[in-house]
Amino acid sequence: MRLTQEQVAAIRISVNEVFGSGAQVWLFGSRVDDRRRGGDIDLLVCPSALHGSPSLASKVRFLNKLEGRIGERKVDVVVEAVDDSRPIVRVAHETGVLL
Repeated sequence: MRLTQEQVAAIRISVNEVFGSGAQVWLFGSRVDDRRRGGDIDLLVCPSALHGSPSLASKVRFLNKLEGRIGERKVDVVVEAVDDSRPIVRVAHETGVLL
């Protein structure tokens, strides 16, 4: 996994602040592979049950908080909804790393 412990902590803190303390987040994509270089940070966020439906405003708030902690980086975020059947969500769960 090509993230520092500080980056992982910043992601977890930002996810908890925006999506609730029970939220989970997975890193997936090229950053999971230690042999690769570069690449954006691909994240799948599963909000806590108390958070409710994901919204664009929540996603933007999360990205703003994260940028304040780790600086400007290319970060792609997928927010999982209840019973989400999108292929990207399935792939993230199957190939990703729970942070």
